[in-house]
Amino acid sequence: MKIVSGWWILAAVVVLVKADTQEYKPYIDFPLRAVKTSADRIREHGYPAESHFVETPDGYVLNAFRIPYSPKLNNANEKKPVVFIQHGLFACSDCFLLNGPDDSIAYNFADNGYDVWLGNARGNIYSRNNTKISLNHPDFWAFSWHEIGTIDIPTLIDYILEKTGESKIHYVGHSQGTTVFFVMTSLRPEYNDKIKTAHMLAPAIFMGHCTNLLLTSMAPIVGKPGTGSAILEGQEFIFHNKYVQRALDTACGSNSAFPKYCKTLFFLWAGDSNTNLNTTLLPQIAETHPAGISSNQGIHYIQEYISDEFRQFDHGTKKNLKIYGQELPPNYPLENISAEMYIYYSLADASADYRDVERLPPYLSNLKNMHLVEDPTWDHIDFIFALKVKSTINDKVIKVCNDYELKQ
Repeated sequence: MKIVSGWWILAAVVVLVKADTQEYKPYIDFPLRAVKTSADRIREHGYPAESHFVETPDGYVLNAFRIPYSPKLNNANEKKPVVFIQHGLFACSDCFLLNGPDDSIAYNFADNGYDVWLGNARGNIYSRNNTKISLNHPDFWAFSWHEIGTIDIPTLIDYILEKTGESKIHYVGHSQGTTVFFVMTSLRPEYNDKIKTAHMLAPAIFMGHCTNLLLTSMAPIVGKPGTGSAILEGQEFIFHNKYVQRALDTACGSNSAFPKYCKTLFFLWAGDSNTNLNTTLLPQIAETHPAGISSNQGIHYIQEYISDEFRQFDHGTKKNLKIYGQELPPNYPLENISAEMYIYYSLADASADYRDVERLPPYLSNLKNMHLVEDPTWDHIDFIFALKVKSTINDKVIKVCNDYELKQ
């Protein structure tokens, strides 16, 4: 029998592609105040916003958001290149909007003439519907980032290409958004041809040097198949319910009662060495983060840390033999990745350690640049929420995309 609250308790201790016409709503049915969607946030800044619902072959309904043009450019009727931006673990599409129109990469792309799409992975607050099984069905949470990479991202890309009439897109991923890209392009290599340029922000691929407290503290419990992982697999990790939301709202809301506690909660997720964070964003971040994941996603990363390999989910010897035909899960065939790739990483990243990132070049036949952030304090979450993220990351990513488009 599953201990449903297991992950939350342990975390607290260790600190067919189609648009569905049904009206789905984000899983925020316990508002302590009015909670905005990504579309609401986009429109608040005067940009047009669209909400799209895309069903995967296994029934998950993914909510993608779109900024079709920039009001600053008056380019609504012009043909525009497409960029697809995918969030990391515990996150959702909101994370690429919260820094506002001047500093968020989604708005920066729109203001440079791009058709911007923001994805949401299965299980987060925007993608908690399935047409085949209930949210309460035990199989709903039986997925890892493997399924997000092999099913969700390809499904979203195909939908975007169909809607826009384009044949290729630019891709930007942060953290897990890079992991799923590597999974997709290694196991479904035909998707390499649908990518113009791929930008990996803080790529979480090899994990052997990771020092993230949440991951390393859980490693002895779930790092290898056994009792711990058997108890905790296949359920939601850090539940998005009224009790958790009440705690976050009290700690991190606009009238925060415990601002230091709010920062502690955030740094457990994002890393505790951060000095660049725009801390004024914490109340907004708390509205939708953590956005909900399957425990299997966390377990899979912890398995990567223990094995020091980038490989598929380890179910234990008996099940591995049945699924993979071998005792250990197979490594992802990174040699299949041929998309034009750009990597951005830093020295102070506790989740995507620079030594792990620097293992990647021999596997990537079309790696164009490895950009090491000069700031030695730049951490994992700075790639989204830092005060200087526009000049440090966004402008560099967009310049590469602009240069690509000029050559076409």
